[in-house]
Amino acid sequence: MSKRIVVDPITRIEGHLRVEVVVDNNNVVTEAYSSATLWRGLEQILKGRDPRDAGFFTQRICGVCTFSHYKAGIVAVENALGITPPLNALLTRTLMNNALFLHDHPVHFYNLHGLDWVDIVSALNADPKKASDEAFKYTSTPIATGADHLKAVQDKVAAFAGKGHLGPFANAYWGHKTYHLTPEQNLIALSHYLECLKIQRTVAQMMAIFGAKQPHPQSLTVGGVTCVMDLLDPSRLGEYLVKFQEIADFINRAYYPDLVMAGKAYAGEKSVTGDMGVANLFTYKEFQLGANDWLFDSGIILDGDISKVHEVDESKITEEATRSWYQDDEPLHPYDGKTNPNYTGFKKEDTIDGQGKLSSTQVIDENGKYSWIKAPRYDGKPMQVGPLANIVINYVKGNERVAKVVEKFLSDTGLPVAAVFSTLGRTACRMIEAKVVADNGLEAFNNLIANLKVDQETCAPYVIDKNKEYKGRYMGHVPRGTLSHWVKIKNGVIENYQAVVPSTWNASPKDAGGVRGPYEESLIGLKIADLSKPLEIIRVIHSYDPCIACAVHVMDTKGNELGSYKVAQDNIVC
Repeated sequence: MSKRIVVDPITRIEGHLRVEVVVDNNNVVTEAYSSATLWRGLEQILKGRDPRDAGFFTQRICGVCTFSHYKAGIVAVENALGITPPLNALLTRTLMNNALFLHDHPVHFYNLHGLDWVDIVSALNADPKKASDEAFKYTSTPIATGADHLKAVQDKVAAFAGKGHLGPFANAYWGHKTYHLTPEQNLIALSHYLECLKIQRTVAQMMAIFGAKQPHPQSLTVGGVTCVMDLLDPSRLGEYLVKFQEIADFINRAYYPDLVMAGKAYAGEKSVTGDMGVANLFTYKEFQLGANDWLFDSGIILDGDISKVHEVDESKITEEATRSWYQDDEPLHPYDGKTNPNYTGFKKEDTIDGQGKLSSTQVIDENGKYSWIKAPRYDGKPMQVGPLANIVINYVKGNERVAKVVEKFLSDTGLPVAAVFSTLGRTACRMIEAKVVADNGLEAFNNLIANLKVDQETCAPYVIDKNKEYKGRYMGHVPRGTLSHWVKIKNGVIENYQAVVPSTWNASPKDAGGVRGPYEESLIGLKIADLSKPLEIIRVIHSYDPCIACAVHVMDTKGNELGSYKVAQDNIVC
C-alpha cells in the first residue's frame, strides 16, 4: 500500500516550497510533486515603465541574489538597445559578482544546507582535542579549529541545550541514521557555521564598496556603472582587495576542507549518491575577467552524454503552464510569456504526519495544476541548472581553471567523477564553483586597475528611439544556475517582461507530457529511513539551493485578492 508524505514548508530556503512524495511498502519514493505555494509580482509591474527602471525593480525579486536580478534587468535593456558598456563598467560588475558568489555559496552550505549533513547534537559529545587533530587531515592550515576554540563553541551550543532548546539549531532530525560525520567532525563544521556568520558581514561590505549598499546595490545603470569616485580611489580598491582575500581564505581553509571531509564520510550513503535526476544540463557564460576572457563558458549536455557539449540555442527555450496555476497552458518563448493567474487549490487526503501517523491533510491535485512555478523546457526537455551543470559542462569543455579544482577535489576525496552526478555532487560543485571564483576573481580586479590607468570611461550614453520596437535579453550564470531576463520595448517603455530563473528550471512541475522537473525527478527511487523524519527529502531539495521568491512572478494589477492562505500547524512535517 502506498503512502503520501507532505513536507510543507521546506525550511531554510528563500520562499515557500512544498514537496509531496508517494512511497511504496519499502519506503521508496515512486512519485514526487514540487509545489510553490505563494507568489510575488514584479514582471507585470514593469509594463509601461521606462526601460532604465528595469534593474531597480527586478532586483527586488529576491533579497539574497539581489545583484543577479539587478544586473540581469540592466543587461537585458542594454542588449535590446544595442548599448555596449565600457570595459571598466563590465569588470566592476564582475567584482560585485565575486562578492555575490563568495557570499551565497558558503552561507548556503553552513547556515542552510549544512545542517542536513552535520549533526549539531552529536557535536556536543565531541572531544575538542581530537576534533582539532581531525581538522588537520583535510588542510594543513585549518581555521577556527584549535582545541580551546572548539571547546568554547561546544560550550556555547551546550548552553542553548541546557535551557531546553537549541536556538537556531532547533526543529531538526538530530540523530538521524543517515548522518555520517563523527562527533569531532560535526564539531569542526559547527565551528565553521559560526565563523560563516561573521564572514557574511565582511562579504556584504565587499559588495557595498562598489554597490553603495547590500542588499539591493544602487550603482548599476543602463550603459555602465555610477561608482566612479570609488573606482578612482586607491583606498577603496585596497579595501576591496583585503576583503576579497579574507573571504577567499575562508573558502580555502574552511569550506573546501569541510567538503572534502563530508565527501569522504558520505561516499557510501546511497541517499546522496544515486540521484542524478534530470540528466540534461544547461549553463551560460559568466564572470568577464578581461576584454575577451570569461571564467565560465556556456553549454548544453543532453541525456547525460558528456562526450558532447552542445551550443545554446535561445530559440528553443519555452515555458508552459499545464500543471501551473496560470490560464495560458501552451509553451511560449519568454519574449511572449504570459502570467495570468488560474488558482485551482488543493484537495483532502491522508498523509504521514510528524509522529508517523495518518492524518487528513490538504494535498495537491496531481492530475491538475499544483504550483505557481511554470515549466521551462529546452527543445521540449527539462533541464537541470546550477553549480553542478556549470562545473560539469566547463570541466568537459576543458576549462583549465575549473578542471584544476575538480581534479584536486576528486583526488583529495577519492571519489570518482560519476559521484558528481548526485546530491553530494551538487553540494560539492557549489563549493568548487566558489573556490574557482576565489582563485581567479582577482584577475578582473587587476585588469580593471590596468585599464583605469589608460581609460576612465564608466558609462555609455543611453540612446532610444521611441518610434522603434526593441527586444533583448540577459542570459548568464548566477549562484543557483542559469538566469535569463527577456524584455520587449515599444513606444519608449517596457511592453513585456519575463524572468526565467534557476529555480523555475529546477523546481518545475510536470509538463503536458507528464515529464517531471529536476526536483521531482531527483526524488524518484529515494529510500526514506523514517517516514516521520524525511531528512533524505530535505537534503536532496536543499542541494539545489531553492529560491522560490525568484521563481514565482504574478500579480493582479487591479489590486484584487487572488487568494488567501493559512498554514495549518498540525499538518506540517518538517
